[in-house]
Amino acid sequence: MERKNILEALQKDPEVDVLVVGGGINGAGVFRDLALNGVNVLLIDRGDFCSGTSATSSHMAHGGIRYLENGEFRLVEEAVTERNRMIVNAPHLVQPLPTVIPIFKIWSGLLNAPLKFLNLLDRPSERGALVIKIGLIFYDSFTRKQKTVPRHKFFGKKETEARYPYLNRDVKYSALYYDGQLLSPERMTVEIILDGEEEGNHAKALNHASFQSVKEKKVEIKDEESGKTFMVKPKIIINAAGPWIDYINGNAGLKTKYIGGTKGSHLVIKNDELRKAVGVSEFFFENKDGRIVLCLPFFDKVIIGTSDLPIEHPDDAVCTPEEEKYFIEMVKRVFPTIKITQEQIVFRFSGVRPLEYMQAKTTGQITRDHSIKEDVVNGLPVLSLVGGKWTSFRAFSAQVTDHALNYLAKSRKAGTEDLPIRGGAGYSINAEKRVAYQQKIAKEYGLSEDYTGALVERYGTYAEKIAVQIKSKNGKPMKSIENWNTAELQFILETEKPLHLDDVFLRRSTIGWLGNASEDVIEEFADTMAKTCGWNAGKKKEEIERVKKILAA
Repeated sequence: MERKNILEALQKDPEVDVLVVGGGINGAGVFRDLALNGVNVLLIDRGDFCSGTSATSSHMAHGGIRYLENGEFRLVEEAVTERNRMIVNAPHLVQPLPTVIPIFKIWSGLLNAPLKFLNLLDRPSERGALVIKIGLIFYDSFTRKQKTVPRHKFFGKKETEARYPYLNRDVKYSALYYDGQLLSPERMTVEIILDGEEEGNHAKALNHASFQSVKEKKVEIKDEESGKTFMVKPKIIINAAGPWIDYINGNAGLKTKYIGGTKGSHLVIKNDELRKAVGVSEFFFENKDGRIVLCLPFFDKVIIGTSDLPIEHPDDAVCTPEEEKYFIEMVKRVFPTIKITQEQIVFRFSGVRPLEYMQAKTTGQITRDHSIKEDVVNGLPVLSLVGGKWTSFRAFSAQVTDHALNYLAKSRKAGTEDLPIRGGAGYSINAEKRVAYQQKIAKEYGLSEDYTGALVERYGTYAEKIAVQIKSKNGKPMKSIENWNTAELQFILETEKPLHLDDVFLRRSTIGWLGNASEDVIEEFADTMAKTCGWNAGKKKEEIERVKKILAA
């Protein structure tokens, strides 16, 4: 539903069953599940959808192998199961990811797990071959009969060097196991929200709309675009604001201390030699102090990260020069012959994990599990969604939805276990079938095969709807960037709720993430957006300056 129509509808009838605050992955998942079950639900976010923590993940759908050391077996089993579901339900956005662990020692870390489990180890330490082997056996066991990804393999020094010629020659063994890669967390979140809205007029989603206060049993919301406020009257508030949960509760009149998040930063690197060394695999390794570093392919670039640092306020999360230097130096440990410089950084991102507040000796000891905290303000139930992992969002959303349905005295009508996400419906993971599908679209709508391939890569089977628009509106290839079309951008503007240029570059596409938003690209996209959205020259200039500032941060 268009923004204008949503605002008009809420003015006429402010009553909703559920108000979801926060348009990250947890809020999106709950919104879709509630919509699927016929609940009158409104989702709001002070910024764009998936513009906070959910956008700053490591771009992985992983089961959390290292959480086994903390004894979080239930969490790992759930995450592995949900990882497999994501690969099946959203194959256009989530793909199996071969993951390589370079191993420098044999026996190191043998007592890590039991000591951590007993809370007798308060610092990380490097894991050796035996510990990693045991962990991978456990990890594979959670997959059970599911055949979504292969089981792990172990390689000796000779085979490791043959397989990975750029690796440090001090590596004694390597392990290969499979997780999942989340190509665009932002698109996936947006697609889930759009899927929810398509369930009917009972489901409405507003970005750039912020939670202000609770007055009696009404919630004041501010339209960040116009500056105007309006009231809604929900029966339940679901606080899915991630690291901002306590701040939202404060606005509601609740004093809580549920979140004790940690900061994680990443870099996107353009280095052809590093990209060749990585190939199709993530390299998941440790410093000598046990801190985890990852290096994974991201289209034609490479992502490296991540940190795990305490932070006071989530708005202060930035990737610091110290973190940049640390990541670059750490890559040298496994790829010593590859020179990486700061000039090769095309994008930086940093966010705060919404972890539960707890007194822990190290950040690694803080649980990654999720929970629901229940409060009441002015007679309104408030459910705060604490913790969680990207990979397990669907399971957490189902748990929250069941909770809300119970409050509303409603029964569940539908589940999301096997529900495809937008362009994942009918998407074939078979390369030959996918090429045949691309060729069919290209022929039917008069598009090049290269462009059609890019469309399918971006949108899955939803590419055909965009192809229809391109033909009906006589769309033209964009001049500043390969494999984009004016009608494709118009389709995004008309159906996917972006309000700003950065919404398009960072959350409806990966253009900004890959460092491809050149001056010419920004100008051409701004021209199309100005025509479609009715911007005047002043608004267009403002948007260009805004996106340049955001991308340069």
